[in-house]
Amino acid sequence: MNQYGYTFRLKIYGETRLMTVEPEHIKAFLATQFENFEKGPVTFDQLHSLLGLGVFNSDGERWKTHRNMTRPFFSRNRISDFDNFERHTENTISTIKARLTQGYPIDFQDVVARFTLDSATEFLFGKDVGSLGANLPYPESSPLANDPSILNHPSNVFVRAFMQGQIHTAFRARFGMLWPLKEIWSDKVSPYRQQVDEFVNPILEERRQHLAAEKPSDDDNEGETFLDHLIKHTADNQVIKDELVNILVAGRDTTASLLTFCIYVLTERPDITERLRLEVLEKVGPNARPTYKIISEMKFLRAFINETLRLYPAVPFDGRTTRSPVVLPQTETQPAYYIPAGVKCLYSVFLMHRRADLWGPDVLEFDPDRFLDERLHKYLTPNPFIFLPFNAGPRICLGQQKALWVRMKDANLA
Repeated sequence: MNQYGYTFRLKIYGETRLMTVEPEHIKAFLATQFENFEKGPVTFDQLHSLLGLGVFNSDGERWKTHRNMTRPFFSRNRISDFDNFERHTENTISTIKARLTQGYPIDFQDVVARFTLDSATEFLFGKDVGSLGANLPYPESSPLANDPSILNHPSNVFVRAFMQGQIHTAFRARFGMLWPLKEIWSDKVSPYRQQVDEFVNPILEERRQHLAAEKPSDDDNEGETFLDHLIKHTADNQVIKDELVNILVAGRDTTASLLTFCIYVLTERPDITERLRLEVLEKVGPNARPTYKIISEMKFLRAFINETLRLYPAVPFDGRTTRSPVVLPQTETQPAYYIPAGVKCLYSVFLMHRRADLWGPDVLEFDPDRFLDERLHKYLTPNPFIFLPFNAGPRICLGQQKALWVRMKDANLA
């Protein structure tokens, strides 16, 4: 980009692609020319083995159907959600302390991935996979590193299948339209999705039977899980399982990424750690638990999370494919761009968040105050598309507000 500018054309394995970090171009992909862009048939084929026909692997009317089916659940703020995430947070901290007491180090990224998987599966399925209870991995130097009782624990089997399915799916995207040549003899993702379904199938059947036997109620759906919500909307088990996996991929990995980078920053910046601690003690106290109202008042914590998302966004790269010929708008640095139909258009939120001309000369400095002081009004307020940790437009993150208060709450308890 230093050589060719913020928007340029490239070829990968003979396939022409567009790459951009221009806010106006990304705005066109996601919002102003939304109808002219889609995930596209190649992306659909790459993701289908893992995500099926879920909301993140759909376009057009099918996407609208899935979006309308899932959106209502994520608009609710329920006390039971607080109970879920608080319980799993405390369990995680206890597990960390127990391992450190044994004299072994921990892999924090692994720990927080287990925390998010357990809390997310309970939130979605009504039953968590219990990955924290499967024991944390030991360092290679330990004789317990290859303990079969740990490696073969059912929840660890689920974790490995879930992760390997995502890894192989990601590699497909690297090869564009030629990806099937890498799997000419067999589908490398399908076996992992089958293992995930083996965990979900009995839970789905149990919940169907439970809801069928349950008497109708006029309550506010306080105890309803995402699985319950889907069962009430469709009798198609495959649609339900696809949707569960889609939301699990989106909710688990992004939260694990953010919490990992939050801790990474706090270990390097004791000044920020102390400032956050003071705000927690002032707003919440040493022993109380936060509420919706308290969380909304914690401005520095919100700014800290936003700054973490700016420098370390959970989805650093993404893309869309043109459904029809389009013209991207002219910018201050580049002319208008004509793009034929069927072209993959890549964009990098990671790189856009690090442009000095968009964020100021201190762009690479970790400074939460940029979301509180005059820099907010100078840079972000007049151009909100320079900050896109949750996507934008009609496909903006379904759980954006829920994700923010959950992460703020977890940071409070930690």
